[in-house]
Amino acid sequence: MSKYVTRVAATAGAFAAAGAAATLFKNRSTQRRRLRRAEEIPFGTVHGESHVLAAHDDVPLHVEVDDGPPPTVVFLHGWLCDLDTWHYQRVALRGEARLVFCDLRSHGRSGRTGPTNSSLDDLADDLLTVVESLVPEGPILLVGHSMGGMAVMRFAARHRAVFDERVAGVVLIGTSAGKLMRKSPALRYIAVLMRATTPLLDWGRQFNSYSIIKRWALGPNATETAADLSNEMILRAPSHVIADFYPNFLDLDLGEGLESISKVPTVVVGGTRDVLTPFSHSRWLADHIEGAELVIINDVGHMMMFEEPEQVTEAIERVLKEAV
Repeated sequence: MSKYVTRVAATAGAFAAAGAAATLFKNRSTQRRRLRRAEEIPFGTVHGESHVLAAHDDVPLHVEVDDGPPPTVVFLHGWLCDLDTWHYQRVALRGEARLVFCDLRSHGRSGRTGPTNSSLDDLADDLLTVVESLVPEGPILLVGHSMGGMAVMRFAARHRAVFDERVAGVVLIGTSAGKLMRKSPALRYIAVLMRATTPLLDWGRQFNSYSIIKRWALGPNATETAADLSNEMILRAPSHVIADFYPNFLDLDLGEGLESISKVPTVVVGGTRDVLTPFSHSRWLADHIEGAELVIINDVGHMMMFEEPEQVTEAIERVLKEAV
């Protein structure tokens, strides 16, 4: 019995040491990259009026508001990201409209969920909470990236009356309405990662995250800064988020919401080197949303907000001008 206890203790000690080493390595690498970037406005330092809202299941939702003239633009980030996804767009659009930035449940500074309350329905209901609490009147422009775009499409179907009455424009960035598992090699790769135990997955992400994220989340010509920002942000998300939200993509079918979206000015933005939500999905959305404009960003991957921030901002401004 004592040998068994000794063996378990030794294994636990080894795991703890590996975890500490991974954390130290990550922190040192992040600090070096921040110094190299020499940013005029450091990433993660742009904030507004902070709110904590209670979701339908009492999960605390962290939301920030930058005051400005109507309409209100509500931003929803993607899987494993947080509201800093919109760093460049936030700086560029301040003063042009009222801006609302949400940390999706289990992401950023919002409260943790589990496998039973991490669905797209939950995200759509969270968006309703944000609208009812922080945008009680006036037109709304919804901007969603990746899973955030899926939440917008689900909101359009699940809360059709509110969407039809309040939403004046939509921007869908690097997202999909269905059949994503068939054409996304990155999601299949993530399925392999999920077979690892949570501690091993945590430490593996910290030791080798930069090369993995550069390979799967960005285009081949992405700048070092774009890779740094993506890596820094994605590493902040706990590994349980991978497993909890992954089932949303297995049988994805969001076509029901496209009828409502077709009634408002819509821009679909796609990167031609996106392997998480391949460009063919952006083209499909533009073809099936009546009147939608397709903005093609060549040679960029999934994190186009960092790779080509000006083009993403311009796409949002196109719809913003029509919504005024």
